[in-house]
Amino acid sequence: MRAAPLAVLLLALLPSGAAAGEPPADLGPVLPSWSGLPFLGILLSIAIFPLLAPRFWHHRYPAVAAAWALLLVVPFVLAYGRPAVGAILHMAIIDYVPFIILIGTLFTIGGGILVRGSLRGSPAVNAAILAIGTALASWIGTTGAAVLLIRPLLRANRDRRRTAHTVVFFIFLVANIGGSLTPLGDPPLFLGFLTGVPFFWTLSLWSETLLVAVLTLLAYVVLDVMRWRREDPEVRAPRLTPREPLRIEGWHNFLFLAGVLAAVIGSGLWHPGSVVLLGVHQQVQNVLRDGVLILLALGSLLTTRRQIREDNGYTWGPIREVAILFAGIFATIIPPLLMLRAGEHGALAGVVRSVNTPAAYFWVTGALSSVLDNAPTYLTFLSTALGRLFPLVPEREAVMRLIAEHGVFLKAIATGAVFMGANTYIGNAPNFMVKSIAEEAGVEMPSFFGYIVKFTLPFLLPIFLFATYVFFR
Repeated sequence: MRAAPLAVLLLALLPSGAAAGEPPADLGPVLPSWSGLPFLGILLSIAIFPLLAPRFWHHRYPAVAAAWALLLVVPFVLAYGRPAVGAILHMAIIDYVPFIILIGTLFTIGGGILVRGSLRGSPAVNAAILAIGTALASWIGTTGAAVLLIRPLLRANRDRRRTAHTVVFFIFLVANIGGSLTPLGDPPLFLGFLTGVPFFWTLSLWSETLLVAVLTLLAYVVLDVMRWRREDPEVRAPRLTPREPLRIEGWHNFLFLAGVLAAVIGSGLWHPGSVVLLGVHQQVQNVLRDGVLILLALGSLLTTRRQIREDNGYTWGPIREVAILFAGIFATIIPPLLMLRAGEHGALAGVVRSVNTPAAYFWVTGALSSVLDNAPTYLTFLSTALGRLFPLVPEREAVMRLIAEHGVFLKAIATGAVFMGANTYIGNAPNFMVKSIAEEAGVEMPSFFGYIVKFTLPFLLPIFLFATYVFFR
């Protein structure tokens, strides 16, 4: 089906009235389990095509993503009409567009900050960069920290033969685990903040974050030392050439990053009302926030010298790939999320029914966040906990009671969503972006399954099991 007829069909079925602004939860109980097959299809495409047909994937991944999206959207709309259109528009306006604006803004601003100087990719230097990025991620976002530090890390390791493991652990720590201490760090926590979780509550996750981050960093150091010893002697030998002192160019972009933080915080504290966009209720503060973010990105582009971005190896390729692939993911993810939100009345009732302990919330939220978008997954299981423990209690009151009476459940949901976004390339948007930047720099990254088998299972899984024993048993 061509785009124009599809647009006409969507407009013809456009929802009307205030009720159309809410996600049509009534679809969750009626959707069959096989409606999640397009989502499974796009996941398998991302996993398999780069491995078996890399040239095809490099040139045709936009067409593949569009094909899976259309395979879901067309029959979905034809079968369910206006509620289906409402679900699609709700996902686009409430989730996808703000998601891409925030990711794109941080990518643009971070790409205008250049760290110059002689950095040598020794285990000590690499570990220091990973530790700094982990500490920054909660305050400038996982995307901001990743964009800021991935290129200096790649430059430091350009002479090493084995670099992929360093990038993978960078994804683990900087693009995921480090973003767990404030709502600014990772989208699930920001959505929790908007739902009523106090801004500084996430600081209570410091012990879980510290344990997981330290164990992950130690695992990296052990692995990197082993691989450093296998490097050529000339790589490991001290450099005799003069060292270029470290310095930052494009420092004014930190002011733009501060503007991003202010805009995000402001959108959570100020509630002037809502507007209706294509039948979907969107909060005014969110529209204004997105407008401010776009202006900040434009300001960064206009005020940063082109040479800085060129020396930084900055291109639009990584953010373009994220935008296209996640458009397909966000479209095909709609049925699985609606079925999860239906709880015991949906086709995924078995999954929801099995979640009744802190450990279960940690692992089920985390496992689904590894392959679904972790922000709506967080909200889904937050709603599940509120419904189980405080039925019929107003949402914000229920959230405060959950924190006061059963805080461990919320900790399990929050850490599961944030930590286990590191389990796959698609668990969190910065993962794919870092992968794309590394591949542009010539690093041969592991495949989708290679990432899981070589790194997630042997390194992250034991750490998460230990964290479960310590905090959620």
